Amino acid sequence: MADTTPRRVAILGAGMIGDVHRRAAQLAGADVVGVMASTPERSREVAAAWRVEQAFGSIAEVAASDVDVVHICTPNASHVPYAIELMEAGKHVICEKPLGVNLADAQQAAAVAERTGVVNTMPFAYRFHPMAREMRARVRSGEFGEVNLIHGSYLQDWLLNPLATSWRVDPAAGGPSRAFGDIGSHWCDLAEWVTGQRITDLVSTISITIPQRPAATAASFSAVRSDAPLVDVTTEDSALILFRTDADVAGSAVISQLSAGRKNRLWVEVDGGSQSAVFDQELPEQLWIGSEAGATILVRDPNHGSTEQRRLATLPAGHAQGYAQCFEAFVADSYAAVDAHGGQGEVPDGLPTFPDGARAAAICDAMLRSASEKQWVTV
Repeated sequence: MADTTPRRVAILGAGMIGDVHRRAAQLAGADVVGVMASTPERSREVAAAWRVEQAFGSIAEVAASDVDVVHICTPNASHVPYAIELMEAGKHVICEKPLGVNLADAQQAAAVAERTGVVNTMPFAYRFHPMAREMRARVRSGEFGEVNLIHGSYLQDWLLNPLATSWRVDPAAGGPSRAFGDIGSHWCDLAEWVTGQRITDLVSTISITIPQRPAATAASFSAVRSDAPLVDVTTEDSALILFRTDADVAGSAVISQLSAGRKNRLWVEVDGGSQSAVFDQELPEQLWIGSEAGATILVRDPNHGSTEQRRLATLPAGHAQGYAQCFEAFVADSYAAVDAHGGQGEVPDGLPTFPDGARAAAICDAMLRSASEKQWVTV
């Protein structure tokens, strides 16, 4: 008989993304029993607001608790030490990206995940848009033809104002790469996952357009304007890469957090021998398919399309699904993997894990090396 006891879940981090994880966990049937925020006092405040029983004061308390799954939604520098301590304690871990602020740390976390055997996932959540699944099915079909070009961009504008700030700007908290490490990693993951091809070589350039920002920290995407003293910025506002894949296909990507009017515009285009396909995250209900005869707009529909598109299309056609629903699907599939770990069911298709996080770290490391050395590098 299947175990119907709700999973006991803890959330580490109480910012915007922590609350996204909390809601997704609850919708997936979990019992969110505890939270750990930036300080013990803040943990108690959030526990009261969320109406959860436990306000954790340290990662050691979380590791020693009886929770089954821990969501890590804290600043980047804490991801690997938290994940390792939790996995060593036998907890299943869902960790925000990047997995580590450098390649060695990310690889270490992936190695510990393999050794301990616990479920480990990362929210490269754009994989869970139904039309991204449809794009993958189309690109890999015989009708599409051999891939000849992969290109696109990921553009935001939340740091356009020179007085806007965030902990992500500080390399001590966010790591040496900001725009690429934060959103370029999503673009590369989706492009590789859709095509099945790996970026093997790249050349990059980066820009720091706003050389100083306020020292104060703030929540991501809040565009908080601060009158705190200005400090030098060392993490990039934008990054551009040219690359080749293991199938010797060329590609490019433009990544920016200073593109006015672009709120969260992840655009991936794959051009094949017979067709092209475009997924635009700001228009997630549709997929553009091009051919010599013209272009077609496919709409998300649980009654049509690929099996995975229909599985993830939880609302009727015309009733818009967005980021929240794709994130909820990611968490639900992560919990299904926990069930499979316990002998119930199978691991769902397309679930991103710590090796995918280490892969993203390897591409980011290559991007930084290339920008520094001003030459092509191998990933």
